[in-house]
Amino acid sequence: MYGLFSAVSLQKSVRDQLQGIPVTPIDFGLCWTSLALSVLLLAVGLWHASLASSEKGFYGMSFVLSLFAAVAVQKNVRDNEPRRGDGRSEFHEGLGIPRKDVGGYEGGVRQDEV
Repeated sequence: MYGLFSAVSLQKSVRDQLQGIPVTPIDFGLCWTSLALSVLLLAVGLWHASLASSEKGFYGMSFVLSLFAAVAVQKNVRDNEPRRGDGRSEFHEGLGIPRKDVGGYEGGVRQDEV
């Protein structure tokens, strides 16, 4: 879980930088460090495990592919969420709650739904 969270956090930081959203250098560095640490911990654990080499390879590749899958799912979710004219999401980050400053929303309820 630590590796999956760190991969998603790193992808979000990179994406935010590309979109011009400010990301502090310490946050960016911590994301990279966290991802590297999770991969290192898995490698050390597999090195000391009493498993066959094929099993160690299977677990290592499963971990790397799950990191890729977490990033791919997060990217697709972020790409498919509704956008306003200024490029910001119509929803609060990660909550799915409509922003009050979005046209058509009054008190968190879309006016055409009332």
